[in-house]
Amino acid sequence: MKNNILLLSIVFIPVAGAFILPLIGWISKVARNVLAFILISISFVLSASLIPFVMSGGTASFNMPLAFGFNMAFTVDNLAVFMACVSSLISAIIILYSFDYISHYEDQNEYYSMVVLFCGSMMGIVYSANLIFLFIFWELTAITSWRLIGYFREKTHVLKADKAFLVTVFGALLMLIGFIAIYQQTGSFDLAVIKEAVKTHPIPDILLGFILIGFLAKSATLPFHTWLPDAGVAPSPVTALLHAAVLVKIGVYVFARLFIATFSIGQVWHVIVPTIAVTSVLVSAAAAMVETDLKRLIAYSTVSQIGFIFFGLATGNVIGVAGGLLYILMHGLAKAGLFLSAGVIEQKTKVRDITRLGGLFSVMPVTAISFLLCAFSVMGIPPFGGFFSKYMVFVGAIEAKQYLLSAFLLAGAFMTVIYLLRVFNLVFLGEAKTTPVREGSLLMISCIATLAGLSILGGLFVGYPMEFARAAAAQMLGVIK
Repeated sequence: MKNNILLLSIVFIPVAGAFILPLIGWISKVARNVLAFILISISFVLSASLIPFVMSGGTASFNMPLAFGFNMAFTVDNLAVFMACVSSLISAIIILYSFDYISHYEDQNEYYSMVVLFCGSMMGIVYSANLIFLFIFWELTAITSWRLIGYFREKTHVLKADKAFLVTVFGALLMLIGFIAIYQQTGSFDLAVIKEAVKTHPIPDILLGFILIGFLAKSATLPFHTWLPDAGVAPSPVTALLHAAVLVKIGVYVFARLFIATFSIGQVWHVIVPTIAVTSVLVSAAAAMVETDLKRLIAYSTVSQIGFIFFGLATGNVIGVAGGLLYILMHGLAKAGLFLSAGVIEQKTKVRDITRLGGLFSVMPVTAISFLLCAFSVMGIPPFGGFFSKYMVFVGAIEAKQYLLSAFLLAGAFMTVIYLLRVFNLVFLGEAKTTPVREGSLLMISCIATLAGLSILGGLFVGYPMEFARAAAAQMLGVIK
């Protein structure tokens, strides 16, 4: 009963609170901002409180029958708690950063309401044990991200928000067709029932293909990747939250939840998915090599790194799957830091073209150092957290005998080093090309520095999240640690 209350609180406190925030905002902006941070922090604290329970092998579920045979079902296991902690922690830091970044823009009530509703919907996806409720929360993230991408309401921004919405909803509708077909085959939308049913009657590959398209579209993976760089028109905390740290991770999370923990998929998918992932890694890394818009470049980097995560999860072995999960954490921390650093640079210089920037290290030392540290983690430089997650993905690939694809993946890793060092060199070193600027606010640079610090600590104390990721991988694959 205690865990059921915790579970419902994690999901519905931020969802309900999102509708209260505009009312609070009309009374006090400070109270609204603080409440938004508290709502997300509650999800993090309550999710973190479940870690000892799931690490000891415990699982819990909540199931309430509704009309027309539908059930509101949620579950607690290693995978759900891991993803919930990652998403809510990064979201809370980004909310703090928003206090100063968003302070001089209009429509702040809508901004905080949409951000918190998005985070609550993410918690709903993470803990859902029913395909229909998973789909409902999935689409809530599409609506909230649509509003946030077009936050500035300029015509071109709205068009790019529409593009993101249409691409992801197209994938979601194909995914829904797959879900309905699964219901026709198994007689249930509940994951526990489906898991038992598909042991004797596997899901046809065509349905798995429909569902996979939904994952790829949401995660901005080739060939559905182009909406993500365009989403850089959003405020930087939005790009950090939705398009680096949380939103694009929804697809890989649900891939793990369904294709690894629930469905029995054929060997062909352990070839198709890694091939798509490696192609996405290389194409998007090549785009990042020549891109000059800072936020678009970082977005292409995100597309590339998501490919590493998909590859790790698709290996089908504990080390590879655990590496993919660990990658979600390490990439989320570091990439959020890169986007928030870009936000400070854009806000202070009014420039996003990296060829028109330079010499910012002397006037923005904290931002510069934090950017570099986060970049090191994304590159996979030891002892940063990104190194260990990338290493585990490669070990999993070798164990799965994916030698050729591993070689291409290694090329993508080298390209990551090249384009991120290129950015640092053009933006922070050399001669200044812009009017004199100064460092961002204390709160903003503190948030960036915190993410950089966590990227280092994630490597120095990697044993803790690694053990968590391994436990989640072992539980999904049904093996003993």
